[in-house]
Amino acid sequence: MLSANADALASYYLGESRASELRGDAEIARAVSAISIASNPSVCVRIFQHAVHPFNVRGFACGEIDFRVPERTVFYAFDWPKAWRDFYLQRGFRQRDPLVEALKRRREPFTWSELRRDRRWSAVGTQGLQIIAEQGWNEGLAVPIPRTEDRFGLVSLYFRDRILDPDDKAMLAMLSYCFHERLRNLSPKFGFALPPAGLTKREIETLRLIALGATDREVGRRLGISPSTAHEHFENAKAKLKVSTRAEAIALAVSLAIVAA
Repeated sequence: MLSANADALASYYLGESRASELRGDAEIARAVSAISIASNPSVCVRIFQHAVHPFNVRGFACGEIDFRVPERTVFYAFDWPKAWRDFYLQRGFRQRDPLVEALKRRREPFTWSELRRDRRWSAVGTQGLQIIAEQGWNEGLAVPIPRTEDRFGLVSLYFRDRILDPDDKAMLAMLSYCFHERLRNLSPKFGFALPPAGLTKREIETLRLIALGATDREVGRRLGISPSTAHEHFENAKAKLKVSTRAEAIALAVSLAIVAA
């Protein structure tokens, strides 16, 4: 029943809003309501895309950044041109991403214009913004969501031909907080757009079951594999996540939203 209601609200929101390009409080409130009970990541992304389109958003990413172990960074969703996605993920731009650098000293939503005015900005950060500008994006908004001292949620929005005013920034931040939280809550059931540390589907399934209390034998029975293969998947996951004990792996599985808290 809840899923049916969520789908009905999503359909109503998308249908009622399609003819208008409103950016008022009422429109944002409707989007927040629809996002907060979206039944799956695909529906959640569609609602978010529709809600931010009037602001000239032309791309976005939603995930969590791990400063201490960058391999644990995860993407819940992203809407990027293929060329940019390939460049970011395959050419090492993640290590030069100016937004990640800025997160180390910023806790409130910030724009690229604000970063450009930051005199503490590094050469690497400046180069990163230049590369981003080459994609046709002239402004951006980063919405950080602190988790721990070393881990931050992040929704990053990319704009073309737009300068944000304070009201735009506030409304987009509110949408982003809700979007991030809903996708994170859906991840244990539906998985990730890009999983942490290159974990395979089997490694994630094994880690999730063990975090829920299953033994290697029980994991093997659930997944149709031998206990030794289940143990191997778990050990591979530990190595990729850079943890050494079962307890650390289980705690990290909760932190990464591999398993619900």
